[in-house]
Amino acid sequence: MNFTGESVWTRKPRQAMIEKETVTIVTNPHTDLWQRTYYGFCNDNAPLLQARTKDKFFSFTVKTEFASKRRFDQCGVALYLDSENWLKASIEYENEEYQRLGSVVTNGGYSDWATTDIPASVKEMWYRLSRRNSDYCIECSADGVHFKQMRICHLQKGDGEITFGIYACSPEDSSFEAKFSCFSYGECVWKEHK
Repeated sequence: MNFTGESVWTRKPRQAMIEKETVTIVTNPHTDLWQRTYYGFCNDNAPLLQARTKDKFFSFTVKTEFASKRRFDQCGVALYLDSENWLKASIEYENEEYQRLGSVVTNGGYSDWATTDIPASVKEMWYRLSRRNSDYCIECSADGVHFKQMRICHLQKGDGEITFGIYACSPEDSSFEAKFSCFSYGECVWKEHK
């Protein structure tokens, strides 16, 4: 699969550039993905560039580079089915000292958020999304070689054809440039548990 050649926008940002091997998104202010939990609000306006697949087993890898600078600025990998069923993994900027590497899974209209704090100086990260039927594994890597598990999850509506890809957003009054590269789609490297 050629991700940049076979993907389509779910909400296109005002500024974006798709090239053969890279995608650049300039985020729109006040864009986000979140549903209900804790804060009570529903935000469903972040732009996503996604490909479609019926493959039940695969791994998708992408490198992100970003110049985030305002609280909650984020970019990463996403699997978006509809406003109430999706997952995402990214680094969310917090302040000049630290940011949050984490993931959100939304099933039936309620989001969760699992995070770990990392230095604010980190400005690139690799993500790998793997699928085994309706179960998913999200991993991250600083070098694109050595990946660490972030979470394993189940999507209640994630058993058929899905759409997956990349996203970038700025929940507050902010905008930054996110660059995506090194796209890879292929055999599932998340092996069956025995």
